[in-house]
Amino acid sequence: MNSLKNLFRSRSNNNLIFRTATTKKKIHDPKEDELLPIFQYPVSKSSDRRVYVWGLAETGALGIHMPNKRRAKKSYINDFKLAWHPIRSSFCERFDVTQIACGYGFTVAAIKTNEQHKVFGTGINTDSQIGYHAPRIGHPLEMLLSPAPIYVPYKSLENKVIGVAAGRAHTLILTDNEGVYSLGNNAYGQCGRKINNSEEYRGSMHSHHISKLGKEQIIDICAGQDHSLFVTESGKVYSCGWGADGQTGLGNFDNQGPPAAVKGDITSEKIIKVASTVDCVLALNDKGEIFGWGNSEYGQIPMSSKQQQVNMSYALVNFTKGLGKIVDIAAGGSFCLICNDQGDVFVWGFGLLGLGPNVHHTANPKQIPPTLFGRNEFNSECMVQKVSCGIGHLAAITNNGDLYTWGRNRHGCLGLGHGKDQHFPLKVSVGAHVLNVSCSVDHTVAICKPFM
Repeated sequence: MNSLKNLFRSRSNNNLIFRTATTKKKIHDPKEDELLPIFQYPVSKSSDRRVYVWGLAETGALGIHMPNKRRAKKSYINDFKLAWHPIRSSFCERFDVTQIACGYGFTVAAIKTNEQHKVFGTGINTDSQIGYHAPRIGHPLEMLLSPAPIYVPYKSLENKVIGVAAGRAHTLILTDNEGVYSLGNNAYGQCGRKINNSEEYRGSMHSHHISKLGKEQIIDICAGQDHSLFVTESGKVYSCGWGADGQTGLGNFDNQGPPAAVKGDITSEKIIKVASTVDCVLALNDKGEIFGWGNSEYGQIPMSSKQQQVNMSYALVNFTKGLGKIVDIAAGGSFCLICNDQGDVFVWGFGLLGLGPNVHHTANPKQIPPTLFGRNEFNSECMVQKVSCGIGHLAAITNNGDLYTWGRNRHGCLGLGHGKDQHFPLKVSVGAHVLNVSCSVDHTVAICKPFM
């Protein structure tokens, strides 16, 4: 038998045809390249930003379209009620998202554009916290399942939105030249305007404009549960809203309409950031020192008299002595979280703090072991650079773009693929380099970029 021959059977004239295999190569003709078809594939937008969402989807806060129950299988529907894993937002693939914030059951996102609609919102809208939306006059929507533009009466379309913040039922929008616009519930003055007890917030088209505070530009904003905080260019802090737990820091426990300057130790400091999720507030100055006020039921703001409500700012320099220069802060429902310039993370208060299943409360800052954030002898340069938290869960971002979460896993807000609570930091499989993360009651959103 000849191994160099291949047998090909042909039905032509009922004859068998034998052909010999050949190794002869065809000479490439460059002109044939011009005849080849050209396929156009989708090209990514100019921005390399990506947004991932997870947690409770039923409220519409994730902006994920709910499938038709009659046509979809039950298992498919359940997947969209709770997103256990990070899901890449299709909305953010069409726009250059620059800022994002999680409220109580809703989400707001700012995009880079010179058009009228610079901010979009999705989720619960019972108090018009994400603007007025109605399929027909007199029938405003109280829930949006996908992002919709929020109308804001900007004076100039050239200005940019440089910050967004979301509370329980109100939203703050910070621009580079026009100050702050606020929407939603103002029952306690959290929108920064006079309180009207008879005001109806459902279907409201009202937005309030705060151009300057103390004749200074506003450079940063923060929304607590029912209060708001503003930082000016000189480092002064102003507040408004609910003050029952001292979270406004005005020296009283009254509700505040128009923003007023926070009193206490920060009056002589240059504050660069404030943090609040519920009713406890932390402030960071340019020297890496922190200050606090508000609810201190679990020792979040330690006082010699063991007060449970602190109504003006107090320096926590002695409390954090020896922890190094603080670079980022976060305040949750019953705990506080900070990190220093060495990438070390410290926590105190009450909750699932990341110190294991046996530690639910600590009166003093305790360091979470750095090995839990990926630092070891093979990766000694790994360090945490940013921290964030919701009411019951916490998050940290490393210089490698890795995201770690822990705490109460309400409706899968940790993004770990299950519904169990987490007693120590665990890495989230995002699939991208995480830049910022926003946490709320039951959902989380992260702005990322592709891995290099």
